Amino acid sequence: MNSNWDNFLQNLGEWHGSFTTFSADGEILSNTLSILNLVAEEDHKLVKFRVRRYGAEGYSSAPTTDFTEEYRTIGRQNVFFDTGAFSKGTIQISPVSDFGAEYGFVAKNRRLRFVQLFDMERNFSNVVLIREFLADTEPVEQPPLTVDRLIGRWIGTATTAYADLRNPEVMETCLEIQKIESDKLQQTLTFGDRSISSTALIAGNKLIFADTNREILLLPDGGSSNVPLQVNSRTPVFVEAGWLVTDIDRQRLLRNYNDKGEWISSTHVIEHKK
Repeated sequence: MNSNWDNFLQNLGEWHGSFTTFSADGEILSNTLSILNLVAEEDHKLVKFRVRRYGAEGYSSAPTTDFTEEYRTIGRQNVFFDTGAFSKGTIQISPVSDFGAEYGFVAKNRRLRFVQLFDMERNFSNVVLIREFLADTEPVEQPPLTVDRLIGRWIGTATTAYADLRNPEVMETCLEIQKIESDKLQQTLTFGDRSISSTALIAGNKLIFADTNREILLLPDGGSSNVPLQVNSRTPVFVEAGWLVTDIDRQRLLRNYNDKGEWISSTHVIEHKK
């Protein structure tokens, strides 16, 4: 992997988009237009961040919020991968604080970002989908994600960066997704010498994995959010976001926590449908 800072710089630009909040059941709760700027100065040693959000009148009105920040370093909980994709969030799952994760994918003139939030009881609360396009480029979205678009054999490479700063690990992966009944889906993930299979009930825009108490929300623009319905800090857990960039190219980002509730690693998977 390149340096965290160099990978962060792949997100530079003026990004026009929207913040759409979905409930845990996939219902749209709100939608807000936005403009986000990431500008490098001082020979790329300083990055200035600005995000403006707009009301119902859109970009023709004054922003309802205008937030700025400057970066010279990146916190260790924020992992940026070689494509510019990133994962950041809670370092320690705690009974006295909220739990959440943020992810971002970058592809040409597009970014797709996610924020997953859990409440104080660590129940999954909502997900924010942030669809962004570079200014002065054509804003073409992917269609909403469906089960049929996921079915197939996905061959990929997973890069894992560790919280203890050991060298990143790269591993080949294979994800096979198939319908086994009209309302059921089976997926088998193989990586290294391990293979994990699971079965989900297809319920509208949700995939329900009852055995593991997990749900995947199928979202607009090829997005997906994969979370446990409740997080237990005494059990290892992962949270994940995915983006179907094209019909045959998909990326996923995962944050992994151990049985002490400690963030231990982040993984970026790049997959191609065979």
